[in-house]
Amino acid sequence: MCVRQSLLGLPYLVPPKGGHFKGAPAPPPASPQPRPLPKVSAPSPASREHLSRGKPEAAFYRNTELSNLYLTKSSPKSQYHCLMYYSKTIYFCWHYLTDAVRDGKNQYDRPFGISSEDLYGALYRSEEEMIKFMYFLNDFWKMYGRDVIGAFDLSPFTVIYDLGGCAGGLAQECISLYPNSTVTIYDLPKVVQVAKERFVPPEERRITFHEGDFFKDPIPEADLYILARILHDWADDKCMHLLTKIHKACKPGGGVLLVETLLNEDKTGSVDAQLFNLIMLVQTEGRVRTPAEYSKLFTAAGFREIQVKKTGKLYDAILGRK
Repeated sequence: MCVRQSLLGLPYLVPPKGGHFKGAPAPPPASPQPRPLPKVSAPSPASREHLSRGKPEAAFYRNTELSNLYLTKSSPKSQYHCLMYYSKTIYFCWHYLTDAVRDGKNQYDRPFGISSEDLYGALYRSEEEMIKFMYFLNDFWKMYGRDVIGAFDLSPFTVIYDLGGCAGGLAQECISLYPNSTVTIYDLPKVVQVAKERFVPPEERRITFHEGDFFKDPIPEADLYILARILHDWADDKCMHLLTKIHKACKPGGGVLLVETLLNEDKTGSVDAQLFNLIMLVQTEGRVRTPAEYSKLFTAAGFREIQVKKTGKLYDAILGRK
């Protein structure tokens, strides 16, 4: 069995060629057939000349335009790190999907032998793994950042805190679209250190950093708080705790921008949304929610004028005002 990815970046399972999924009845053995030899075209005289000169344009195989766009590291839309993180980390949790359904909890302990009681302790179990995750998130914002940051007019909000902003991919999109704004990335000290060293150039004065744990430490005052891919990691009680803290810190007239995958109100949704919900089961303490479920959390924390914008892609946006 292997994992392939949909165009929206989420994995789906396919059986190996000629094989079947575990637990399914095996197909009857096929009669042996001779395997035809592949047809190989002889190089043209021009190609032979290029080969003799060692010119790179003489290659017989090359990437498609789509592969160049999404798989090469040098592409501005590259999803290389995203695909590698899925294959090297998330897929190992998927091996224990049955256990996750039975136990109702994530499965970090089984493939990696570490406790998942501290979710981000498991997620950042080594500096190498943390850096892989940071590149993984930046790949997502290359694809979807502009859509969610532009879902509402955020120009009135000039002082912005990106809670869990990680490597700064979404912050970069924000200052690009709203050049009069400043964004402070609020994240764990070790994440901030790597973000400064590897991801955010020091000459970029509109992005600053705040070290801390926003569940435990004070949240500074701001016009807008961004929660992108944060609440889906947690159960309702922790989401309420964080939203209540944000509401207390938020300036009057300010707000919170939520960036999440959304299910339909009847809990149906795209294949990508449903698969993402399963990823939450095997990897986190949270789940994918509906707009009404998030709106209820916002209202209980004190936010009003709640607006929902569907982007038609993997991530949608919800804006609540104080």
